[in-house]
Amino acid sequence: MKNQTLPFKGQCLCGQIAYEVDQIEPDMGHCHCSMCRKFHGSAFATFGEAKAENFRFTKGADKLKVYEAENGTKRTFCENCGSSLLFEASDSTGKLVEFTLGTLESPIPLKPDAHIFTKFKAQWYEITDDLPQFDEGRESV
Repeated sequence: MKNQTLPFKGQCLCGQIAYEVDQIEPDMGHCHCSMCRKFHGSAFATFGEAKAENFRFTKGADKLKVYEAENGTKRTFCENCGSSLLFEASDSTGKLVEFTLGTLESPIPLKPDAHIFTKFKAQWYEITDDLPQFDEGRESV
């Protein structure tokens, strides 16, 4: 991609929280689970991954709030504007950070490569692209 500037930069809607990513890992997915749909108010949420050492908040880390669901997953968001910023699985080792691609401001060289948790997708949304679809996580059939 031309004019790619590192690190990649992102921020919440109100701009009080900002972050940088030095390298984005190849797994980037559209999650259709009901919790992501509700948290994002849309048909799905799209996440990228970075190794923990390649992701950092540069502004407003004190404004981060975390919602922990009954299943142990965590969703991190801005206390002021509500922008969804991070997702953490209940079995996370902390080695990877899953962040919302919609909060990126920099162009990136990758595109989402899968739809996950499609058995929970919104009935009013039809997946029309050719990306692989997984009933649950990437390990599901």
